[in-house]
Amino acid sequence: MQSHEEKFDIAKKHKETADQAFKEGKVKEALASYHSALLYAQGLDKNAFQSMGMASAEPAEAGREKTEVDEFLEKIYNNMSACHMKNGNWKRTQETAEKVLAKNDKNYKAMYRKAKALAEQGYLERAYKVFEDLKTKNSEEATLYEQELARYKAIDAQREKANNAKLKGFLNKAEKKAAATEST
Repeated sequence: MQSHEEKFDIAKKHKETADQAFKEGKVKEALASYHSALLYAQGLDKNAFQSMGMASAEPAEAGREKTEVDEFLEKIYNNMSACHMKNGNWKRTQETAEKVLAKNDKNYKAMYRKAKALAEQGYLERAYKVFEDLKTKNSEEATLYEQELARYKAIDAQREKANNAKLKGFLNKAEKKAAATEST
C-alpha cells in the first residue's frame, strides 16, 4: 500500500506531465494528466499532511489551515479551467474556476475565467458582476476587465438589435396577414 507521501509524489508527477503537455498545446493530454493528478490528490487525508508539517500558514476555511494538498488542488483546478477555456468548453471552465474560488476566493485568474465562461454561455448580468468585482479587487488589471466588459456589452447590444429586428419582422407579417383577412 502506498503512503500519503508516495501518492502525493505521483500526483505531482502527473501535474508536471500535464503542465508540459499544456505548454506544447496538447490540451486533451494535459486534461487527462491533470485529472489523474486530481484523483491521486483528492483522496489524501489532509490531517496526515498537517501532522507531517506540510501545512501552509494561510487559512483555508474557518478554523482550518490550508495544506499543501489544498494549494495543489487549487492549482490543478485552475489549470484544468485554463484547458477547458482553450477548448471553448465554457460550462466546464466555469465549474473548475468555481472549484478554485471555493478554495481561494482571491484567485483572480479563476475569477476572470469564470466571468468569461458566464459571458460566453449568455449569463451576461452575472458575468458583468464578476468583471466589476475583479476591477475593484485587482485594479492592476482593471483595463483588461474593462475591455472585456465593453466587448461583451457590444455583443449583447448586437444580439438585442438582431432579436428586435426579428420580432419586428414577425409582428409586421402578423399585421399584414390580419389586414388581408379583414379586407376580404
